[in-house]
Amino acid sequence: MVWGQSGAVMALYHSGVLADIVIILGILGVFYGITQVGREWAGVLRPTVVIDLSFRALPRYTLFSLVRGLAAYCISFLFTIVYGYWAAKDRLAERLLVPILDILQSIPVLGFMPGVVLALVSVFPNSNTGLELAAVFMIFTGQAWNMTFSFYNSLKSVPRELQEAGTIYHFNWWQRLTQIEMPYSAIGLIWNSMMSMAGGWFFLMVTEAFQLGNRDFRLPGIGSYMSVAVEKGDVPAMAAAVVAMVLMIVALDQLLWRPMVVWAQKFRIEDTSQEESMDSWFLDLLHHSHILRWIGAANSSIGHAFGSLISRFFRHPHRNMPGNSPVVSAPTGHGEPNRPSFSVVFARVLFFLLAAGLVFALAQVIRLLISVRIGEWLRLLRSDLLTLARVTAAIALGTLWALPVGLRIGLSPKLSRIMQPIVQVAASFPAPMLFPAVILLLALLRVNIGFGSVVLMLLGTQWYILFNVIAGAQAIPSDLKEAAASYRITGRQRFWSLYLPATFPYLVTGWVTATGGAWNASIVAEIVTFRGQTLRAQGIGSVISEAAFGAKFAELAAAILIMSLTVVLINRFVWRRLYAVASTQYNLSK
Repeated sequence: MVWGQSGAVMALYHSGVLADIVIILGILGVFYGITQVGREWAGVLRPTVVIDLSFRALPRYTLFSLVRGLAAYCISFLFTIVYGYWAAKDRLAERLLVPILDILQSIPVLGFMPGVVLALVSVFPNSNTGLELAAVFMIFTGQAWNMTFSFYNSLKSVPRELQEAGTIYHFNWWQRLTQIEMPYSAIGLIWNSMMSMAGGWFFLMVTEAFQLGNRDFRLPGIGSYMSVAVEKGDVPAMAAAVVAMVLMIVALDQLLWRPMVVWAQKFRIEDTSQEESMDSWFLDLLHHSHILRWIGAANSSIGHAFGSLISRFFRHPHRNMPGNSPVVSAPTGHGEPNRPSFSVVFARVLFFLLAAGLVFALAQVIRLLISVRIGEWLRLLRSDLLTLARVTAAIALGTLWALPVGLRIGLSPKLSRIMQPIVQVAASFPAPMLFPAVILLLALLRVNIGFGSVVLMLLGTQWYILFNVIAGAQAIPSDLKEAAASYRITGRQRFWSLYLPATFPYLVTGWVTATGGAWNASIVAEIVTFRGQTLRAQGIGSVISEAAFGAKFAELAAAILIMSLTVVLINRFVWRRLYAVASTQYNLSK
């Protein structure tokens, strides 16, 4: 009887019926979720939200947090493609866009939050829409920068032979993007997408439990549930929140990230096959679906028409010259310049609007900074240097273990299949939820919060390095590994001559994003509340956190300015030089 039932299930599996049933149930589930979230968004704005700590409220709260995270990811992905492509292709805009990206990733969530929350709540004064949009935007600020840096770096390092292939086949800019640049960027972008989702979850407790002065802007969600449980010292509620978070992350990994990682393996650049292919049970199931085949056929026709329309609308003035800027007009063969295309005009208008917006924002910030005294600036500078020391220590400690472990996982498809879900769960889990246990352990070891905050930063930033190293190790062509084996290059020599050079561009990206994550994490690592007791380490992160919750906008602006300047200087004099080394000496296309 059991064998008969198993055979019937396998028959449904191979016929595609089971896949179609799963897809239909998934569509119904999404529709139900959208209905529930829509009611919450359209609800009346409440002056105070009471968070229910009963277990039966957790599934609903988890759904709300999941929708916010996925909505923020969709916005982050669109931002990544547009911003990263613009910065990589327009040499004039690149000089402004890359420093802006450096600054934006250095501004912690609480730096954006007070102004965004107040602005959106005033736009939607009678509903929760403004507060929900603010929460989505805050999660977006924890996701977008890592993905954008990865995509920008990939576009700048597309192998020359791929660019020449685009020239031979007379690809326009849209065809280059969709058939060369996006596939080449896929592996790094997907791994950094997973890390970006983790970055969004990191600040979930801050985002959903935000309070400004005496005003309560909390939203129902798993982050606010955990925040209230920690505040009240409710251990069963904290444990339940941890379990709910783990289940949500595992579901996302199996139904979204694992299939995408396996799918992206077809974009590996190598002449030989991978030793052992990666697999995903959910992706295998979807391959049998008739519904997806129909949708794919329809999307192929629509996508082709859309691509033709886009490429004509934003016509590239010299589309067959790889590596050139799409917004710089080239001379014609008759000695007269081409007329500027729509893309040229659009890019220039957008560039000047962005510059004007920055000037306006700078003027508003200067108005706040005028009231800050010299003594306060000196205090903030000392705090910034202390946080810088903690950030450096966290990055060094993270690299010491993430580099060898990432290489080990990325070079072994079998180990990657086993460890990737575990790493994904560990990386995606919001580290602040573990802070109470870590603080308790640090107290038992008699480690003060000044040193303990390095450990708290490390919990959230080490994964940026690990994920990038794994992506870099998986992208190493098999012919190079086979050549190293043929020449009997083993041990340390193989590490220094093959593995480290091949993964160095990814490692630099991991360092940059991990550093930005560490600066952001300082706002929750340098000031922690547990069982009614507040532990505070002197640093710029604790200053920003106290200023944001206390509505001290002048002090908040000054602290963010000092932090941003520090990050920009480090990026310019350290990371930019390492990027140059990675793109010249360690580029596999050179």
